[in-house]
Amino acid sequence: MAESVDAVTGGPATGGPAVTDSTVTGPAAAGSVAGLPPRSRGVIALQEENCTVCMLCARECPAWCIHIESHTRADQREGERPRTSNVLDRFAIDTSVCLYCSICIDVCPFDALHWAPEPLAAGTAPTDLVHERDTLRRWLWTVPPPAPLTDHPPG
Repeated sequence: MAESVDAVTGGPATGGPAVTDSTVTGPAAAGSVAGLPPRSRGVIALQEENCTVCMLCARECPAWCIHIESHTRADQREGERPRTSNVLDRFAIDTSVCLYCSICIDVCPFDALHWAPEPLAAGTAPTDLVHERDTLRRWLWTVPPPAPLTDHPPG
């Protein structure tokens, strides 16, 4: 049985490359977290000050793993009409059902969600896989800066 598995995987029995621990993890890249290459997908980080509670990320998520709670606050300055704004109360991602598909990050018009190359630690209970906004914010500081923009001539 081991020989047939090696034949399918290209392992030592066929003379193909063997998959070892070092080839899976690879050398640690400069500026990476826990040996992950820069700009790799690890966990989703939240930049709260950019979140307007528009709920696009939660509505577009195919796994429905994003949980958002908010309330509306009325602001009125003297001489102006009353304005309302949404205030974020809870933002949580259930990583036990997350597909890591990046749709939430792509649809966010305010760049409130980012990929952070932080490894997701295993938990001892199912509730350990629901990450609240304080954890999502802590992961934000491991997000590498974007690549610099380049000037291209028109045309």
